Amino acid sequence: MLFDTHAHLEDEQLFPMLGRVLENASSAGLVGITAIGTTAATSRKCAQLAREYPQIHSAVGIHPNHCQDATELDWQEILNLSKQSEVVAIGETGLDRYWDYCSIEQQRIWFAKHIELSFETEKPLVIHMRECESDILAMLKEHQRNGKVIGIMHSFAGSWETARQCLDLGMYISFAGMLTFKKSNELRELATRIPEDRILVETDSPYLTPHPHRSQRPNQPAMVCHTASCLADVRGVDLELISAITTANAKRVFNLND
Repeated sequence: MLFDTHAHLEDEQLFPMLGRVLENASSAGLVGITAIGTTAATSRKCAQLAREYPQIHSAVGIHPNHCQDATELDWQEILNLSKQSEVVAIGETGLDRYWDYCSIEQQRIWFAKHIELSFETEKPLVIHMRECESDILAMLKEHQRNGKVIGIMHSFAGSWETARQCLDLGMYISFAGMLTFKKSNELRELATRIPEDRILVETDSPYLTPHPHRSQRPNQPAMVCHTASCLADVRGVDLELISAITTANAKRVFNLND
């Protein structure tokens, strides 16, 4: 029993073989996948997939590296999609200082829109953070309500201090294939410190293929089992237990009822 909390199923690397991708996921024991939007168009496609397949749920939003092209009409579509029952989260949103596609000032404006929409819809954020830990923390603290911001720090690779402050705000910490990479010793140590009720696993497929298939493309939701297995190893528990824990956490954060 596993739940991939972050996959880009509409991506051109995965969508043409979606049937096989979902069959592989089922064979690997997945009970849920959250398809993540990054633009108005991909968000619309993710919501459609969630309507068509019961094991798929969706998140809608504008990725920070796409917000320079987003219009108010795009945002209106995100607002409309966010009201649909198959949409369980808001994002992928956040900030990114690694790529130079969009000014950090413009990214902040769009991130703030998503944070407010998360509160309005009572649906969790899915947050992208790359080389901007202090920026993310500052914005989350600025926009928190009653000391809380509910959401997921996706594909987390930050510091323990950042993780601690996110946990204090009520966030969940999600680990992707990077956890399995040979040089990720610090990340694996950090993963042992995340509270049991706040830890998640994901693929970020078609990217970040986990070890031992790191050179294989594309990554797909079935491979979340390798990240879960690594997480179980470093925390000193069996895979069945970590699978049950992370799946229960995913259902809780996405407000899914069995």
